[in-house]
Amino acid sequence: MKKLVATSCPCGSGRAYATCCGVYHQGAAAPTAEALMRSRYSAYALGLEAYLLASWHPDTRPERFDLAEDAGRLKWIGLEIKATGQGREADGVGTVEFVARYKVGGRAERMSETSRFERVAGRWVYRDGDVNDE
Repeated sequence: MKKLVATSCPCGSGRAYATCCGVYHQGAAAPTAEALMRSRYSAYALGLEAYLLASWHPDTRPERFDLAEDAGRLKWIGLEIKATGQGREADGVGTVEFVARYKVGGRAERMSETSRFERVAGRWVYRDGDVNDE
C-alpha cells in the first residue's frame, strides 16, 4: 500500500486522504453509496485488493481478484461523479454514475459506469454495474 498522509485523496474530493477515503480503508463504514464509490476508486488507485473484496456484495464478489497484473502498467488519474440515485445514509440501495480516467502505457483512457450499491448488515457494498457507452 502506498503511504499517503498529507496528500490529496485519489478520489478527487480535494480533501486529504487521511480524512477522506483513508478513514474507510481503515474500517469505518462509508455513510453513502457515493462515499463508498469514491473509496473503491481510491482503493483501485492504491492497490488495496482486500478493501475492494470486503466492500463487494457477497453475491457478486469474485473468488479471486488480483490487481498486481495491472499495477505496473495502469495508473488511475481521475474520478468524476456524474450522477447519484438514492444511496443516502437512510437508503438501502443506490446508484452512482461515474467516469474514471486512467493511463495504460502512457495512453489516456476512460471508463464510464453506472454502479449499483446495497446496504448489507448496515454497510454499503458494491453490487454490480453497467458500463456506459460514451
